[in-house]
Amino acid sequence: MNQPRLRLPSGMAKLVDRLLGDARGRRPVMILDGGSGAGKTSLADDLVACLGRAAMANVQLVSLDDVYQGWDSLAQTSETLPALLTGSDPGYWGWDWQLDRRTDWHPIDPRAPLLVEGCGALTPATAQCASTTMWLAMAPARRRQRALARDGENYTPHWQRWAAQERQHWRRDRPRELADVVLHWMGGVPGH
Repeated sequence: MNQPRLRLPSGMAKLVDRLLGDARGRRPVMILDGGSGAGKTSLADDLVACLGRAAMANVQLVSLDDVYQGWDSLAQTSETLPALLTGSDPGYWGWDWQLDRRTDWHPIDPRAPLLVEGCGALTPATAQCASTTMWLAMAPARRRQRALARDGENYTPHWQRWAAQERQHWRRDRPRELADVVLHWMGGVPGH
C-alpha cells in the first residue's frame, strides 16, 4: 500500500485538504490511531479547529480516553466502535477514571461529521466505515516519556499493562497498515 506520509505541523493544511476531499459526497468519518503519548488528542483538537475553518463545521470529536471502560478495555472498546460509527442511535458510556466506574451516555449525531481518536480506533471493521484513516507515528521512548510526563503518577503503574494491550491491537488489527495517511510530528510538541 502506498500511504502518503505527512510531516506535522507543516503538513496540516495538506491533511485538512485530504480529509475534506475524502469526505466529498458522504458523511465525514475520520479515524486517528497511534500509541499512547503520540499526541493523538492534541492533533484531533487541532484538526477539529482547522476543519471548522475550512468549511467542515460541527465535527463531533470522540476521544477513546472517554470511552474505555478501565485499564483493561482496549480490545473491548475496539469491538464496539463500528456501532458507534454506523449505528442508527450511536453513542457511548463515559468513564470516570478517578472513581473507576461508568458515567453518562453520550449520544452521537449519525449525520454529523465525526472524528474518533485513540489507540484501538483503527481496525479492519472501522476502516470500512471511515472516509479517512490516520496513523500517528512516534518513537516508543518518546511516546512513553510524553505520556508519563502528561499523566504522571496516575499512569505510571499502568504503562506496561496498557502497552501490552496496544501491542496486541497492533498485531491483530495492523492499524498502521490500514491507515490512508501516516503522520509524523517533526519538532516541537504535538498540538502546540
